[in-house]
Amino acid sequence: MPRAGLVLVTGWLTVLFCAGAVQAAPAGPHAPDNPTQFAYLAEQLRKSPVHVSDQIPREVPRSTAPAFAREARRLGVPTYVMVLPHASYGTAADGLLAGVHDRLGRKGLYVALSDTGLEAAQTYGVDLPGTADAVTEAVYAVPYDATPREVFRHFVDVVTSGEAHERAEEARAAYDDGGTDEPPGLHTDTTERENQSFVTGIAVLGIPLSVLLVTVHALQRRRVGRAAAAGGPVRVPGARGGPQGGGRTAGGGTTGSGRQQPGGGPGPFPRERLLPLMLGAAVLGGLVAFTASQIFDDTTSGDGSRPTAADMRARIDRVSAGLRRDPLYLDPESRSTLDGTERAHLRKRLRELDVPVVIAAVPTPPDDESGGSTELLAKQVHDRLHRDVLMVLADPATGVIELVNYSTRIDDSYLVDRPRDLAYTGPAEEQLGRHLDELLTYVDKAPRARTGGRPYDPPPAADPVEEKALPGLFTGDFEAGMVLGTFAAGLVFGLVASARALARRLVRRGRPAGRGAGGAAVPAAPDRPTLSWLRRTARQDLDALTAALEASASIPEEARRRAWECLDAAALLVDGDSDGRIDADATPVGLTCAMVLARAGRTAIEEPAAARYVCHRNPLHGAARRRAPGRPSGGAARSLPVCEACRVAPGPVLRLRSPGSGGRGAYAPYPTLTGPLAALGDGTGIDQLTLDVREYFGVH
Repeated sequence: MPRAGLVLVTGWLTVLFCAGAVQAAPAGPHAPDNPTQFAYLAEQLRKSPVHVSDQIPREVPRSTAPAFAREARRLGVPTYVMVLPHASYGTAADGLLAGVHDRLGRKGLYVALSDTGLEAAQTYGVDLPGTADAVTEAVYAVPYDATPREVFRHFVDVVTSGEAHERAEEARAAYDDGGTDEPPGLHTDTTERENQSFVTGIAVLGIPLSVLLVTVHALQRRRVGRAAAAGGPVRVPGARGGPQGGGRTAGGGTTGSGRQQPGGGPGPFPRERLLPLMLGAAVLGGLVAFTASQIFDDTTSGDGSRPTAADMRARIDRVSAGLRRDPLYLDPESRSTLDGTERAHLRKRLRELDVPVVIAAVPTPPDDESGGSTELLAKQVHDRLHRDVLMVLADPATGVIELVNYSTRIDDSYLVDRPRDLAYTGPAEEQLGRHLDELLTYVDKAPRARTGGRPYDPPPAADPVEEKALPGLFTGDFEAGMVLGTFAAGLVFGLVASARALARRLVRRGRPAGRGAGGAAVPAAPDRPTLSWLRRTARQDLDALTAALEASASIPEEARRRAWECLDAAALLVDGDSDGRIDADATPVGLTCAMVLARAGRTAIEEPAAARYVCHRNPLHGAARRRAPGRPSGGAARSLPVCEACRVAPGPVLRLRSPGSGGRGAYAPYPTLTGPLAALGDGTGIDQLTLDVREYFGVH
């Protein structure tokens, strides 16, 4: 009897417990057919310590899970990583981590990542110093365009560095000090690539063209200088009586006018020298282009992850399979929006409708397989269901409800004109069940159409690989950059040429010039001139005398006569061929004598009274306005003409290279050299010098 009572009591207790369990099971949101977000994620982490959502394959493909696992192993503790859409975490990612840990029941580090970065990280039952500081440092220091994989790698680097606290304090201090600048981006986007192409175009054409123009300009200036040193044409004005009549060159040849004879300048830059320079500029442009391609070498705007075909169809397969089993599908990765009672009620309503309707409560983030297109998501799911159905897509994150009719006999215009609260539930997530119930009532009352319609096929989503691919460096704004580079090269050339001209002018102005009596400037007069200096300066002095004769219309006849005689005598010395150019075989003595005559001719125009004598120590000093004791050619001392500077402090005697040495012989005092110039050492005047030159060349 006692044994029978014990069996009876045990049986009643078993019945009571089973009844309670059976009654409680369907009541809450934890029914086996609809696992909660916590339970679903815990189950995924039980299968693998890294769970990557299938809802963001464009940003984080599921196939990148092994890369997260490799980084997690560096931490040295059990690590569970979840990568979900940002909306899946709601407002408290820490709460999600706690709930998943409670369901999983395993010790370790739990990390929550999203398509926007690091959401949270928390340790349970393990000690990992620096975890919280690493989260803080990542918030302030990680660039905005870092992918979740790069964010996680950075987080692991900070934790394992042993300096997590210092780095977090440094990042926080930089932000607290008013630093509003974002960290520099990790990746090149399309806009930045366009800027790179533009800058590359400027450099590829602008730099070589600038170098070419400046080089040609410098070489041409050098050729002009050499031509001047070699003796360019000497311009001589018209006849002595004035501008009327035929002109004559410095060597005695006549021309039709007082203008310079053509052919005397260096001419255009030689083509045979220009072609190598152009080839060098082309090579330089190629080097600039190659260097730019090595610097701007990004080909994609992400971390190089490429979703596979399986990644792109994973969510579509999951949702389609769920809708085949149940007309109501709730995304398990999203926060629960319907309790068990609401789910049961909606399933009942769906079975009672006389038209096939399915509901899929899934988010549509912009990085999903459809690129954020609800119409494309509906089409992809319908293609796998293979049946006519009115599809209801409810986004639990945004509250938007979309209807897509695939051949059911419902008036489409009636569906389009539905009340706003049946298209958007608002931010109150707990109202989603009520709005879906009202939507099913609205559908049940919809007028029926004779035939079912189909929506237009939406445009395909962008290819995930091409979407991340960057345009080529030498495309887009590259051509516009080349156009600007051409103008920039011209601007640089103009600035360089102007700067060189200004520098030459400043140098000329800055050269010291002695002053003689009356304030007359003493011309440049080295005591040991080189042949190139003599040729260049002789041409300049003859041109200056010619210009002075052209410009002077009212000078005394005596001064005009002396100036013309000086010019004629100078032409005999340096232009024996009468071709308007300084002879190639002109000697240092002849060039110096021509310079003395040219300067004396200018003095005759400007100061007629001071044009009779020149300084006997260095005739290049110009007019002699004083006399001082001297010993000409070692003879008896007597008074000789000197310039003001040599009267105060006698300067060195002019020394020239001997004739016939080709400008390379030893320097000797000019009075010891043959030719009319030597007579100036004895104090001979300019008028006598012009007569001596004529007699020396047999001209009467």
